[in-house]
Amino acid sequence: MKRNIDFGRPVLVAGGGGFIGGHLVADLHRRGYRDIRVVDVKPFDQWYQRFEYAHNTVADLNDLDNCQNACREVGDVYNLACNMGGMGFIENNKALCMISVLINTHLLIAARDQKAERFFFGSSACVYNADKQVNEDVIPLKESDAYPAMPEDGYGWEKLFSERMCRHFREDFGLETRVARFHNVYGPLGTWQGGREKAPAAICRKVLEAIHHGTNEIEIWGDGKQTRSFTFIDDCLHGINLIQHSDLTEPINLGSSELVTINGLVDIVEQIAGVELTRRYNLDAPKGVNGRNSDNTMIEDRLGWSPSTRLRDGMEKTYDWISEQFNHHLQAKTTFTA
Repeated sequence: MKRNIDFGRPVLVAGGGGFIGGHLVADLHRRGYRDIRVVDVKPFDQWYQRFEYAHNTVADLNDLDNCQNACREVGDVYNLACNMGGMGFIENNKALCMISVLINTHLLIAARDQKAERFFFGSSACVYNADKQVNEDVIPLKESDAYPAMPEDGYGWEKLFSERMCRHFREDFGLETRVARFHNVYGPLGTWQGGREKAPAAICRKVLEAIHHGTNEIEIWGDGKQTRSFTFIDDCLHGINLIQHSDLTEPINLGSSELVTINGLVDIVEQIAGVELTRRYNLDAPKGVNGRNSDNTMIEDRLGWSPSTRLRDGMEKTYDWISEQFNHHLQAKTTFTA
C-alpha cells in the first residue's frame, strides 16, 4: 500500500552529520522535504555534509531531553546515530558501541511522546548469527538468520536489541517503525582515514599511500579470503525510501548480493589505479567474520528492489573522491610545513 507523505511536517535525521545521514538529508530534500531537522553530536566542522536549507543542531542524543526537543512536531524520524566504524573500531570499542542503545531508546520514547508518525532505524548485518558466517563460501543471510541470537559482540548486540525495541514500541504504543539491516554501505563523502573507515575506503587509501610513497606494497587485514558484499550509497538511499514508506514492519536486508573477497576488492582498486602491489597479510589484525552476504529475496519480492550499482562502478567513484581528498590532504600538509 502506497503511503501518503505529509511534506508539511518536519522530518528528523538523527546522525545527519555522518556518512549515510548526510547523504540522506540531501536525498530527502531532492524528494520534496523542505523542513529537515538534522542533529548530530559532532561539532559542525566534523560533519561529512552540512546544508544551509536544513535546521542543523549539535546535540548529544544519548540524552532524553535532547531527543524530546529534536522530535518535537516531527512527522518522520530517521535514526542513523550511533558509535560505529570499520572492524578495527568495532572490535576495540565494544562498550562505546553498546552505549548507542541509549540513543535509539530515547529517540523511540521521544517519537512516541511527540506523536511522530513513523520511525526508521538503521540496523546492520552485524546482527546475524556468527555461526552462519564461519565459511568464506557463505550462504546469503536471510532475515530469519538473526536468530538464535549470536550477533557481532558489542555493535551487533546493540543493533539487535534496538531492533527489538522498535518492534515493541510498535506493538505496545502504536509507533510505526521500520528497520533496515545495512550491508557495508560505501561511497564518496565518507570516512577514509583515522581508524573508523571501512574496507572499501581503507583499501582505496592504502593503494594511494603505496603509490605516493613508492613502496609498491599494501597491508591486508586477515588472509584476504574473507568475503563480503558492499552497498553503494545511492542504492542504500533508494532502499531507505522504499522501506520507510512501505507496510513492512519486520527488519529487512538492505544490501548488495554481489559477493567479493577482500583480495578481490584489492584487485578492483588496483585495476582502477593502474597498479599491481605486493600484498602483506596481517593475520593478527581484526578481520571480522569469514563470510557475509545479503539474501535479497524478501526486499525483491516485497518492494521490487535490488541494487543497480556494480561494485566496480561504485568503487571507481569512491576511489576518485578519496584520491581528491588524499591529494588535498597532502597539499595542505606541504603548505603548513613549508
